[in-house]
Amino acid sequence: MTANDTPTGKQPTATYDSAFLKACRREPVPHTPVWFMRQAGRSLPEYRKVREGVPMLESCMRPELVTEITLQPVRRHDVDAAIYFSDIVVPLKAIGLDLDIKPGVGPVVEQPIRTRADLARLRDLTPEDVTYVTEAIGMLTRELGPTPLIGFAGAPFTLASYLVEGGPSRTYENAKAMMYGDPELWADLLDRLADITAAFLKVQIEAGASAVQLFDSWVGALAPADYRRSVMAASAKVFDAVAGYGVPRIHFGVGTGELLGLMGEAGADVVGVDWRVPLDEAVRRVGPGKALQGNLDPTVLFTDKDTVEARAREVLDAAAGLEGHVFNLGHGVMPNTDPDALTRLVDHVHTYSAR
Repeated sequence: MTANDTPTGKQPTATYDSAFLKACRREPVPHTPVWFMRQAGRSLPEYRKVREGVPMLESCMRPELVTEITLQPVRRHDVDAAIYFSDIVVPLKAIGLDLDIKPGVGPVVEQPIRTRADLARLRDLTPEDVTYVTEAIGMLTRELGPTPLIGFAGAPFTLASYLVEGGPSRTYENAKAMMYGDPELWADLLDRLADITAAFLKVQIEAGASAVQLFDSWVGALAPADYRRSVMAASAKVFDAVAGYGVPRIHFGVGTGELLGLMGEAGADVVGVDWRVPLDEAVRRVGPGKALQGNLDPTVLFTDKDTVEARAREVLDAAAGLEGHVFNLGHGVMPNTDPDALTRLVDHVHTYSAR
Protein backbone atom coordinates (compact mmCIF):
# COMPACT_ATOMS: atom_id res chain seq x y z
CA MET A 1 0.00 0.00 0.00
CA THR A 2 1.33 3.46 -0.84
CA ALA A 3 1.06 6.61 1.22
CA ASN A 4 -1.86 7.80 -0.88
CA ASP A 5 -4.03 4.68 -0.79
CA THR A 6 -7.31 4.53 1.10
CA PRO A 7 -8.59 0.98 0.67
CA THR A 8 -12.17 0.31 1.74
CA GLY A 9 -12.34 -0.58 5.41
CA LYS A 10 -8.88 0.75 6.24
CA GLN A 11 -7.91 4.04 7.80
CA PRO A 12 -5.99 6.49 5.61
CA THR A 13 -2.24 6.55 6.15
CA ALA A 14 -0.66 9.48 7.99
CA THR A 15 -0.04 11.66 4.94
CA TYR A 16 -3.37 11.20 3.16
CA ASP A 17 -5.14 14.09 4.87
CA SER A 18 -2.19 16.47 4.58
CA ALA A 19 -2.86 19.88 3.02
CA PHE A 20 -0.39 19.08 0.23
CA LEU A 21 -2.06 15.86 -0.91
CA LYS A 22 -5.53 17.35 -0.54
CA ALA A 23 -4.54 20.25 -2.80
CA CYS A 24 -3.09 17.82 -5.34
CA ARG A 25 -6.41 15.95 -5.31
CA ARG A 26 -8.26 19.30 -5.68
CA GLU A 27 -9.98 18.90 -2.33
CA PRO A 28 -10.65 21.67 0.24
CA VAL A 29 -7.59 22.55 2.35
CA PRO A 30 -7.11 24.38 5.67
CA HIS A 31 -4.48 26.56 4.03
CA THR A 32 -2.57 26.64 0.75
CA PRO A 33 0.29 24.15 1.09
CA VAL A 34 3.85 25.29 0.37
CA TRP A 35 7.06 23.60 -0.66
CA PHE A 36 9.98 24.85 -2.75
CA MET A 37 11.89 23.25 -5.56
CA ARG A 38 15.54 23.00 -4.43
CA GLN A 39 14.42 23.71 -0.87
CA ALA A 40 17.12 21.22 0.22
CA GLY A 41 20.26 22.80 -1.14
CA ARG A 42 22.90 25.48 -1.13
CA SER A 43 20.70 28.19 0.38
CA LEU A 44 20.96 26.37 3.73
CA PRO A 45 24.17 26.63 5.79
CA GLU A 46 23.42 23.25 7.35
CA TYR A 47 23.33 21.75 3.85
CA ARG A 48 26.69 23.24 2.93
CA LYS A 49 28.13 21.89 6.16
CA VAL A 50 27.03 18.26 5.67
CA ARG A 51 27.96 18.31 1.97
CA GLU A 52 31.45 19.68 2.57
CA GLY A 53 33.96 17.49 0.75
CA VAL A 54 31.28 15.09 -0.55
CA PRO A 55 30.75 15.01 -4.35
CA MET A 56 27.16 15.53 -5.49
CA LEU A 57 26.53 12.06 -6.89
CA GLU A 58 28.09 10.41 -3.86
CA SER A 59 25.85 12.46 -1.59
CA CYS A 60 22.80 11.11 -3.46
CA MET A 61 23.91 7.54 -2.73
CA ARG A 62 24.37 7.82 1.05
CA PRO A 63 21.01 7.10 2.72
CA GLU A 64 21.85 8.83 6.00
CA LEU A 65 23.05 11.94 4.17
CA VAL A 66 20.06 11.98 1.81
CA THR A 67 17.77 11.70 4.83
CA GLU A 68 19.44 14.56 6.68
CA ILE A 69 19.47 16.87 3.64
CA THR A 70 15.84 16.11 2.75
CA LEU A 71 14.71 16.84 6.31
CA GLN A 72 16.63 20.11 6.72
CA PRO A 73 14.12 22.46 5.02
CA VAL A 74 11.18 20.70 6.70
CA ARG A 75 12.69 21.44 10.09
CA ARG A 76 13.70 24.99 9.23
CA HIS A 77 10.82 26.28 7.08
CA ASP A 78 7.81 24.18 8.18
CA VAL A 79 7.02 23.41 4.53
CA ASP A 80 4.07 21.12 3.81
CA ALA A 81 6.05 18.52 1.86
CA ALA A 82 9.59 17.21 1.57
CA ILE A 83 11.24 16.58 -1.78
CA TYR A 84 13.56 13.59 -2.05
CA PHE A 85 17.15 14.80 -2.38
CA SER A 86 18.60 13.43 -5.59
CA ASP A 87 19.67 14.48 -9.07
CA ILE A 88 18.10 13.76 -12.44
CA VAL A 89 21.18 11.78 -13.59
CA VAL A 90 21.18 9.37 -10.61
CA PRO A 91 19.29 6.59 -12.44
CA LEU A 92 21.61 6.98 -15.43
CA LYS A 93 24.65 6.62 -13.19
CA ALA A 94 22.98 3.64 -11.53
CA ILE A 95 22.76 1.72 -14.81
CA GLY A 96 26.47 2.24 -15.44
CA LEU A 97 26.78 5.32 -17.63
CA ASP A 98 30.08 7.15 -17.27
CA LEU A 99 28.99 10.57 -16.09
CA ASP A 100 29.69 12.98 -13.29
CA ILE A 101 28.35 16.25 -11.89
CA LYS A 102 31.12 18.82 -12.14
CA PRO A 103 30.94 21.82 -9.77
CA GLY A 104 29.97 24.97 -11.62
CA VAL A 105 29.13 23.01 -14.79
CA GLY A 106 26.55 20.32 -14.06
CA PRO A 107 26.16 16.78 -15.39
CA VAL A 108 28.85 15.81 -17.92
CA VAL A 109 28.60 12.60 -19.96
CA GLU A 110 31.91 11.03 -20.96
CA GLN A 111 30.52 9.41 -24.13
CA PRO A 112 27.39 11.14 -25.47
CA ILE A 113 24.57 9.10 -27.00
CA ARG A 114 24.70 9.86 -30.72
CA THR A 115 24.04 6.58 -32.62
CA ARG A 116 21.67 3.62 -32.51
CA ALA A 117 24.51 1.45 -31.22
CA ASP A 118 24.78 3.78 -28.21
CA LEU A 119 21.28 2.81 -27.09
CA ALA A 120 22.63 -0.55 -25.92
CA ARG A 121 24.30 1.29 -23.03
CA LEU A 122 20.86 2.21 -21.64
CA ARG A 123 19.92 -1.02 -19.89
CA ASP A 124 16.85 -1.41 -17.68
CA LEU A 125 16.98 -0.02 -14.15
CA THR A 126 16.19 -2.50 -11.37
CA PRO A 127 15.47 -1.87 -7.68
CA GLU A 128 18.80 -3.56 -6.91
CA ASP A 129 20.58 -0.74 -8.76
CA VAL A 130 19.25 1.85 -6.32
CA THR A 131 18.93 0.09 -2.96
CA TYR A 132 20.17 3.30 -1.33
CA VAL A 133 16.99 5.03 -2.54
CA THR A 134 14.74 2.44 -0.90
CA GLU A 135 16.76 2.66 2.30
CA ALA A 136 16.72 6.47 2.39
CA ILE A 137 12.98 6.73 1.75
CA GLY A 138 12.28 4.21 4.48
CA MET A 139 14.29 6.34 6.89
CA LEU A 140 12.61 9.51 5.68
CA THR A 141 9.01 8.36 5.94
CA ARG A 142 9.63 7.26 9.53
CA GLU A 143 11.01 10.70 10.37
CA LEU A 144 8.47 12.71 8.39
CA GLY A 145 5.35 11.13 9.86
CA PRO A 146 2.34 13.07 8.48
CA THR A 147 4.49 15.24 6.15
CA PRO A 148 4.38 13.86 2.59
CA LEU A 149 7.54 12.99 0.69
CA ILE A 150 7.66 13.85 -3.02
CA GLY A 151 9.58 11.47 -5.27
CA PHE A 152 11.77 12.94 -7.95
CA ALA A 153 12.93 12.16 -11.49
CA GLY A 154 14.06 13.88 -14.66
CA ALA A 155 11.78 13.66 -17.68
CA PRO A 156 12.84 11.79 -20.83
CA PHE A 157 13.38 14.93 -22.94
CA THR A 158 15.70 16.61 -20.46
CA LEU A 159 17.62 13.38 -19.80
CA ALA A 160 17.96 12.79 -23.54
CA SER A 161 19.24 16.30 -24.06
CA TYR A 162 21.99 15.83 -21.46
CA LEU A 163 22.94 12.47 -22.95
CA VAL A 164 23.05 13.68 -26.55
CA GLU A 165 24.74 17.01 -25.82
CA GLY A 166 27.17 15.48 -23.35
CA GLY A 167 26.39 18.15 -20.76
CA PRO A 168 24.49 21.40 -20.24
CA SER A 169 23.57 23.34 -23.37
CA ARG A 170 21.91 26.63 -24.28
CA THR A 171 21.05 25.64 -27.85
CA TYR A 172 20.39 21.86 -27.66
CA GLU A 173 21.75 21.70 -31.18
CA ASN A 174 22.74 18.02 -31.11
CA ALA A 175 19.59 16.87 -29.35
CA LYS A 176 17.31 18.85 -31.65
CA ALA A 177 19.26 17.70 -34.70
CA MET A 178 18.59 14.09 -33.71
CA MET A 179 14.94 14.87 -32.97
CA TYR A 180 14.42 16.54 -36.36
CA GLY A 181 16.84 14.50 -38.48
CA ASP A 182 16.50 10.97 -37.08
CA PRO A 183 13.06 10.83 -35.48
CA GLU A 184 13.11 7.02 -35.17
CA LEU A 185 16.36 7.02 -33.17
CA TRP A 186 15.08 9.93 -31.07
CA ALA A 187 11.81 8.14 -30.34
CA ASP A 188 13.64 4.97 -29.33
CA LEU A 189 15.98 6.96 -27.08
CA LEU A 190 13.10 8.69 -25.29
CA ASP A 191 11.18 5.43 -24.99
CA ARG A 192 14.18 3.77 -23.35
CA LEU A 193 14.56 6.71 -20.98
CA ALA A 194 10.85 6.63 -20.15
CA ASP A 195 11.24 3.02 -18.98
CA ILE A 196 14.26 3.93 -16.83
CA THR A 197 12.50 6.95 -15.36
CA ALA A 198 9.33 5.02 -14.61
CA ALA A 199 11.33 2.29 -12.88
CA PHE A 200 13.10 4.93 -10.76
CA LEU A 201 9.80 6.51 -9.72
CA LYS A 202 8.28 3.11 -8.94
CA VAL A 203 11.13 2.38 -6.53
CA GLN A 204 10.44 5.65 -4.74
CA ILE A 205 6.67 5.14 -4.55
CA GLU A 206 6.98 1.55 -3.36
CA ALA A 207 9.41 2.71 -0.66
CA GLY A 208 6.85 5.26 0.60
CA ALA A 209 6.83 8.44 -1.50
CA SER A 210 3.40 10.11 -1.35
CA ALA A 211 3.64 11.95 -4.70
CA VAL A 212 6.08 12.23 -7.60
CA GLN A 213 7.33 15.13 -9.65
CA LEU A 214 8.73 14.81 -13.15
CA PHE A 215 11.18 17.62 -13.92
CA ASP A 216 11.46 18.56 -17.59
CA SER A 217 13.84 21.46 -17.05
CA TRP A 218 14.74 21.99 -20.72
CA VAL A 219 11.48 21.22 -22.49
CA GLY A 220 10.61 24.92 -22.80
CA ALA A 221 13.02 24.97 -25.73
CA LEU A 222 10.42 23.20 -27.86
CA ALA A 223 7.50 24.44 -29.91
CA PRO A 224 4.14 22.87 -29.00
CA ALA A 225 3.97 20.91 -32.26
CA ASP A 226 7.41 19.39 -31.61
CA TYR A 227 6.49 18.53 -28.03
CA ARG A 228 3.35 16.74 -29.18
CA ARG A 229 5.09 14.94 -32.03
CA SER A 230 8.43 14.07 -30.44
CA VAL A 231 8.24 14.18 -26.62
CA MET A 232 4.73 13.85 -25.24
CA ALA A 233 4.42 10.08 -25.74
CA ALA A 234 7.51 9.42 -23.62
CA SER A 235 6.33 11.63 -20.75
CA ALA A 236 2.89 10.03 -20.96
CA LYS A 237 4.49 6.59 -20.74
CA VAL A 238 6.15 7.57 -17.45
CA PHE A 239 2.92 8.92 -15.98
CA ASP A 240 0.93 5.89 -17.19
CA ALA A 241 3.46 3.52 -15.61
CA VAL A 242 2.87 4.95 -12.13
CA ALA A 243 -0.85 5.73 -12.48
CA GLY A 244 -1.91 2.56 -10.71
CA TYR A 245 -0.25 3.60 -7.45
CA GLY A 246 -2.78 6.37 -6.92
CA VAL A 247 -0.21 9.00 -5.93
CA PRO A 248 -0.43 12.53 -7.37
CA ARG A 249 1.80 13.09 -10.38
CA ILE A 250 3.31 16.55 -10.87
CA HIS A 251 4.84 17.79 -14.13
CA PHE A 252 7.13 20.82 -14.17
CA GLY A 253 9.21 22.55 -16.82
CA VAL A 254 10.82 25.94 -17.28
CA GLY A 255 9.66 28.35 -19.98
CA THR A 256 6.70 26.12 -20.73
CA GLY A 257 3.92 28.71 -20.97
CA GLU A 258 3.03 27.50 -24.48
CA LEU A 259 3.16 23.84 -23.39
CA LEU A 260 1.05 23.91 -20.22
CA GLY A 261 -2.01 22.30 -21.78
CA LEU A 262 0.04 19.55 -23.40
CA MET A 263 1.97 18.86 -20.18
CA GLY A 264 -1.32 18.31 -18.40
CA GLU A 265 -2.56 16.19 -21.27
CA ALA A 266 0.53 13.98 -20.91
CA GLY A 267 -0.95 12.65 -17.69
CA ALA A 268 -0.05 14.97 -14.82
CA ASP A 269 -2.51 15.51 -11.97
CA VAL A 270 -0.71 18.74 -11.04
CA VAL A 271 0.93 21.06 -13.57
CA GLY A 272 3.81 23.20 -12.36
CA VAL A 273 3.86 26.77 -13.69
CA ASP A 274 6.93 28.99 -13.83
CA TRP A 275 6.73 32.71 -13.03
CA ARG A 276 6.10 33.85 -16.62
CA VAL A 277 2.38 32.97 -16.75
CA PRO A 278 -0.10 34.14 -14.07
CA LEU A 279 -1.98 31.27 -12.48
CA ASP A 280 -5.39 32.58 -13.54
CA GLU A 281 -4.16 32.45 -17.14
CA ALA A 282 -2.39 29.14 -16.61
CA VAL A 283 -5.62 27.47 -15.51
CA ARG A 284 -7.23 28.56 -18.78
CA ARG A 285 -4.38 27.00 -20.76
CA VAL A 286 -4.28 23.79 -18.76
CA GLY A 287 -8.04 23.28 -18.62
CA PRO A 288 -10.24 21.64 -15.97
CA GLY A 289 -9.40 18.64 -13.86
CA LYS A 290 -5.85 19.61 -12.91
CA ALA A 291 -4.34 21.29 -9.88
CA LEU A 292 -1.63 23.90 -10.42
CA GLN A 293 1.67 24.46 -8.63
CA GLY A 294 3.64 27.70 -8.44
CA ASN A 295 4.63 30.33 -9.17
CA LEU A 296 6.49 33.15 -7.36
CA ASP A 297 9.57 34.42 -9.21
CA PRO A 298 12.55 33.11 -7.17
CA THR A 299 14.33 36.47 -7.49
CA VAL A 300 11.57 38.18 -5.49
CA LEU A 301 13.14 36.58 -2.41
CA PHE A 302 16.09 38.94 -2.75
CA THR A 303 13.86 41.94 -1.98
CA ASP A 304 12.46 43.18 1.34
CA LYS A 305 9.87 41.37 3.44
CA ASP A 306 6.95 43.62 2.41
CA THR A 307 7.67 43.13 -1.28
CA VAL A 308 7.93 39.35 -0.91
CA GLU A 309 4.62 39.23 0.93
CA ALA A 310 2.89 41.49 -1.58
CA ARG A 311 4.08 39.38 -4.51
CA ALA A 312 3.08 36.18 -2.71
CA ARG A 313 -0.41 37.57 -2.21
CA GLU A 314 -0.62 38.31 -5.94
CA VAL A 315 0.11 34.62 -6.62
CA LEU A 316 -2.44 33.48 -4.05
CA ASP A 317 -5.08 35.88 -5.34
CA ALA A 318 -4.52 34.68 -8.91
CA ALA A 319 -5.01 31.13 -7.64
CA ALA A 320 -8.17 31.93 -5.69
CA GLY A 321 -10.46 30.32 -8.26
CA LEU A 322 -8.44 27.16 -8.76
CA GLU A 323 -9.72 23.75 -7.71
CA GLY A 324 -6.31 22.93 -6.26
CA HIS A 325 -3.20 25.04 -5.70
CA VAL A 326 0.21 24.20 -4.25
CA PHE A 327 2.29 27.32 -3.60
CA ASN A 328 5.84 27.09 -4.91
CA LEU A 329 8.40 29.18 -6.71
CA GLY A 330 8.39 29.41 -10.48
CA HIS A 331 11.73 27.55 -10.44
CA GLY A 332 14.20 26.38 -7.81
CA VAL A 333 15.50 28.24 -4.77
CA MET A 334 18.61 30.18 -5.81
CA PRO A 335 21.83 29.39 -3.91
CA ASN A 336 22.23 32.90 -2.44
CA THR A 337 18.67 33.11 -1.12
CA ASP A 338 18.35 34.08 2.54
CA PRO A 339 16.85 31.01 4.29
CA ASP A 340 14.95 33.28 6.68
CA ALA A 341 13.12 34.79 3.70
CA LEU A 342 11.82 31.33 2.83
CA THR A 343 10.73 30.65 6.40
CA ARG A 344 8.85 33.96 6.52
CA LEU A 345 7.26 33.23 3.15
CA VAL A 346 5.90 29.87 4.31
CA ASP A 347 4.39 31.50 7.38
CA HIS A 348 2.86 34.30 5.32
CA VAL A 349 1.28 31.92 2.78
CA HIS A 350 -0.17 29.78 5.56
CA THR A 351 -1.57 32.81 7.40
CA TYR A 352 -2.93 34.66 4.36
CA SER A 353 -4.56 31.56 2.85
CA ALA A 354 -6.02 30.12 6.08
CA ARG A 355 -9.62 29.02 5.42
